[in-house]
Amino acid sequence: MKPAERGIISSYDMKKGTVRLGYFLMILIMIAIAITTLYPFFNTFFGSLKTREEFFSFPPTFFPKNWIWTNYKDAWSGFDLPLLTFLKNTIFIYVGNVVCSLLLIGLAAYALSHLRVPFKRVITLFFFSTLLIPPATYIVPNFLNLQSLGMINTYWAFWLPAAANAYFMLLLKNFFDGIHKEILEAARIDGASEFSSFIRIAVPLSTPIIGTLLMLTFSTTWNEFYWSSIVMTEKSMYPLATGIYRYVIYSTSVIPWSVRFAILTMAMAPPILFFLIFQKFIIRGLSVSGVKG
Repeated sequence: MKPAERGIISSYDMKKGTVRLGYFLMILIMIAIAITTLYPFFNTFFGSLKTREEFFSFPPTFFPKNWIWTNYKDAWSGFDLPLLTFLKNTIFIYVGNVVCSLLLIGLAAYALSHLRVPFKRVITLFFFSTLLIPPATYIVPNFLNLQSLGMINTYWAFWLPAAANAYFMLLLKNFFDGIHKEILEAARIDGASEFSSFIRIAVPLSTPIIGTLLMLTFSTTWNEFYWSSIVMTEKSMYPLATGIYRYVIYSTSVIPWSVRFAILTMAMAPPILFFLIFQKFIIRGLSVSGVKG
């Protein structure tokens, strides 16, 4: 019989009163954090199923008395909102971010991990130091650079910064460091080029971390609002988050608030579902990227 694995607190520790009290308080704190995290989503979801009168009733109610599912039908097609256009733009930005970031960042991480690059430690330290700089400090320089390149109101305003993500580069480098050099040396002996070794060996062996980066990129792209509000002025090119803010939240139109909440619920659901489905995959990729073989 396989012995039971030891948990954070053993049965012997639980015999102590102070340990039991601390464990109980930890559980209460975790429950409070979970409620605080989930409340906005459920409040938005239940608000989307209320009538206009119930939405503004006082005292407010958490659960709707009558579940008005037609609010979702009105949210999708009742007010001529270009939600489908915003969705297509978001998917297009996501695909471009994946291609640019994983191809360029992956090649850079592979080079720093397995090629003889001069001053590779200094370069790695430089990338790491950029993570210590608050992102708000380089918004204006990034905007000016993109403006000088004529990339404002183009999707390159998203793709080019995505190709310089230092966090993704360090994650991939740590993962590539765990690939045994003997495998790559055998490929070189067989006549494979470095690019071929990267595509045929490094990438297939790095499926966990690449899948993790795909999920993180999806979450970032789906929730992108602030940067897109700066670099995009063409309404037809808005991603989903910016379009919802301009046309739904900040709008002065006659859209009922329950319908607006229905739109917000539909926008929140995909990232949550993605994380619930792939959470083990994401955690495994992040944890394995920190283990060197």
